[in-house]
Amino acid sequence: MHIHILGICGTFMGGIALIARAAGHRVTGCDANVYPPMSDQLAAEGVELVEGYSADQLALQADLWVVGNAVSRGNPLLEAILERGLPYVSGPQWLAENILQGKWVLAVAGTHGKTTTAAMLAWILEYAGLRPGFLIGGVPQNFKKSANYSDSSFFVVEADEYDTAFCDKRSKFVHYHPRTAILNNLEFDHADIFVDLAAIETQFHHFVRTIPGNGLVVSNAAEPALERVLKRGCWTPVERFNSVAGWHATGDDASGQLLIWQGAREAGAIAWDLSGEHNRNNALAALLAARHAGVPLPHGLAALACFENVKRRLEVRGTVQGVTVYDDFAHHPTAIATTLAGLRGKIGADQGRILAVLEPRSNTMKLGALKDALADSLAVADQVFCYSANLGWDAATALATLRDKAVVSDDLADLVGRVVAAARPGDQVLVMSNGGFGGIHDKLLTALAAR
Repeated sequence: MHIHILGICGTFMGGIALIARAAGHRVTGCDANVYPPMSDQLAAEGVELVEGYSADQLALQADLWVVGNAVSRGNPLLEAILERGLPYVSGPQWLAENILQGKWVLAVAGTHGKTTTAAMLAWILEYAGLRPGFLIGGVPQNFKKSANYSDSSFFVVEADEYDTAFCDKRSKFVHYHPRTAILNNLEFDHADIFVDLAAIETQFHHFVRTIPGNGLVVSNAAEPALERVLKRGCWTPVERFNSVAGWHATGDDASGQLLIWQGAREAGAIAWDLSGEHNRNNALAALLAARHAGVPLPHGLAALACFENVKRRLEVRGTVQGVTVYDDFAHHPTAIATTLAGLRGKIGADQGRILAVLEPRSNTMKLGALKDALADSLAVADQVFCYSANLGWDAATALATLRDKAVVSDDLADLVGRVVAAARPGDQVLVMSNGGFGGIHDKLLTALAAR
């Protein structure tokens, strides 16, 4: 079958393309900007890419048109598909109907940590010899790819609460029908499509309703929103984590220690490379989900001891003149705060300053829905540099409580110059954005080397 994918360079739709190609389909696709790294990954797999959404692409005569959720009514190619009555489907629906049928699906949902937790879970299953298929919203470094097609009975999917497509405003995850589901956390996000937290809770409850009675829900006991979701009705056994009386994780970031507890009983311990309470909770959730799929806890811990984190999760991009530059995907105030806390724990309280460089780029941040929480989320940083271009609110006012710790600029070159001027040997420059941030990482490293 010939499949043409609209919006192919997004992480999710690019993953769909890689899986469809590996499953034996001819795959082509288009995007408004055919951009790396996904474009390079797709080209290497023989996927033909078209720039833009011209209706001329109907000449490809695809058997099926798979439409990404970034494509809206008014898009010329989508309008032509509708006018001709051609067969189309959303990415999540195609995945559910063509790949997930008959599989033991392990789905990872939550506001934060989905990508890292899904990567951990896939790696634990791989380490155990179960050869899972997976579709993850990032590139796990143990696999070097974001998606994998396999004849294994197991499939790990990052279960996103964002809407499915122009024609389906349910969350993507309602399509996946998992047997094992992780509910990592739940906060307000995606202000462009959800009016409040209650609306997101409703979608999470739709998700819970799809999990069978012989499945398992692994849920964060410390999240009130998740408890509200489960109280609306749950027909599946629930195993809670992040509770001192039950399953919980502790550790020491400086030494790289992770300890797993069941109440007062130590259930296992390893040395690993990750830091932060959020990653300890991610690990515990993945361990419990893998255990449901048949992987004993000691085997799961052994896998995590050699787990390599996902790209763009506290990823070191380089060190120049004693200044280390990191790349991180954090873009929600909670994620920003936990990432900063993890880095501070890793380097030590008195072992260098943290210079936080932030681009508030997500739709939620651009709308200003969480701007009042931003200053507090950055409190651990010694200095803060915020890129304010294209915001609908005043970043300087939002960060005013940080006083002279905060620098705001809507000019990228100016911001780079200010960071470089402030940096000194021993500093950690933590760049946080869910986009490319104008290539700021390389710009910083180049400018640091030249000064």
